Amino acid sequence: MATYKGIQGFSIQNLSADPSNPIEGQVWYNSTSNVWKVEEATAAGAWATSNSLNTARYSSGAAGTQTAALAFGGEAPPITGATEEYDGNSWTNSNPLNSVRLTLGGCGTQTAGLGFGGTTPAPGTSTGATEEYDGNSWTNSNPLNTIRRQMGSAGTQTAGLGFGGWIPGLSSATEEYDGNSWTSSNPLNTARSNLAGTGTQTAGLGFGGGTPPATGATEEYDGSTWTTSNPLNTARGYLGGAGTQTAALAFGGSPTTGATEEYDGTSWATSPASLNTVRAALAGCGTQTSALAFGGEIAPPTGATEEWTGAGAAVTKTITVS
Repeated sequence: MATYKGIQGFSIQNLSADPSNPIEGQVWYNSTSNVWKVEEATAAGAWATSNSLNTARYSSGAAGTQTAALAFGGEAPPITGATEEYDGNSWTNSNPLNSVRLTLGGCGTQTAGLGFGGTTPAPGTSTGATEEYDGNSWTNSNPLNTIRRQMGSAGTQTAGLGFGGWIPGLSSATEEYDGNSWTSSNPLNTARSNLAGTGTQTAGLGFGGGTPPATGATEEYDGSTWTTSNPLNTARGYLGGAGTQTAALAFGGSPTTGATEEYDGTSWATSPASLNTVRAALAGCGTQTSALAFGGEIAPPTGATEEWTGAGAAVTKTITVS
């Protein structure tokens, strides 16, 4: 007769706390909460509402992961330099940007973030200002070569990527950051603003934006040039993005939508799950299976924060019996 240990390779344990890294299919008894639990894969992706930003805003910069995110800048109003850190549950205020702005690019991690470009307060001109975040405060660095706002971004603090945007006038400019200064590279095939980006400096992805009108155009960057790929199913600008070049997530945007799409390195597939708070001009970070969406424009600005758990992601569930 088959046993659980014979099938799974381990016994059902009696634990005072849930294991830190359970294996899919693992079952255990939590003696503290007096319940049986199991680790299983999600059948479909879903958004779950979390605690809101302390400063409601739209068009902010973003960096990090679902459990260690960074939000900076944006329009509250007024335009703000407010910086907040997310720990997977709530947001904590940190030191603000040196240059107050919105519609800026952002990449990196919570302890090594990068913010660049954007729109300054009245008269609302574009800036090339670049700042590095060390987990506590921002330090000015060398500016972009092409001053602009509303661009796509990807990469890390020492290997950043900025592309597209508005100068005024649509831009296709692409620049790479090495931790000190920016170097111009080959431009996007489709000049546009308000696009999303994700991935790395040598494997980046740019999608959506406005030409105008809103576009679903998707392009892949190999560290030198951009190649056109299949477009989003829902054309939009001012959208959020997360993930990598071969496993990306797009969500929200304008025309106002909560639509969520997943990219596999070739094409986009629309998820049946939509954002709980439909909005545009939101920020995002994380991975295709574990993303974070925050802020946005609903009128007034929102601090709404949502966590995405993608299909196939492992989650811990309580076993109910009767």
